[in-house]
Amino acid sequence: MDSKQVAFALGLAQKAGKVASGDFAVRSALNGGKAKLMLIACDAAEASRKELEYLAETADVKTVTGPARAEIGSAIGKSPRTAVVITDNNFAVMIYNKCHD
Repeated sequence: MDSKQVAFALGLAQKAGKVASGDFAVRSALNGGKAKLMLIACDAAEASRKELEYLAETADVKTVTGPARAEIGSAIGKSPRTAVVITDNNFAVMIYNKCHD
């Protein structure tokens, strides 16, 4: 995974308004059927990771491990984030592919 490319793609998605970040927004996107991909920070707490993966699995949303919390937050112009949800198919595919390079 090239974390700089992932961060760049996240920044583009944020500018396009296709990122849900923060606990409430992530849960809302997952439960509301808007989520296409969930990116979880590589340094997320194990309990948080398990809970988020369960929610994503329940919503039938792919999950990938991304850069550290601080880098994810910085990429979208916010404080560190444990997870973000991508709500657009094209950005989801782009970020998924960058995480699996």
